[in-house]
Amino acid sequence: MVMSKEKEPKEKSTKKEPKMTLKEKRAAKMAKREEKSHA
Repeated sequence: MVMSKEKEPKEKSTKKEPKMTLKEKRAAKMAKREEKSHA
């Protein structure tokens, strides 16, 4: 229950700046791919 409550405010900020979240998600995916290829 506490986790869902903490996620609520995060979703609101995502709706306000969807472009930022999309860019962050892409960067995270790229970073994960790079880490896998390096390992």
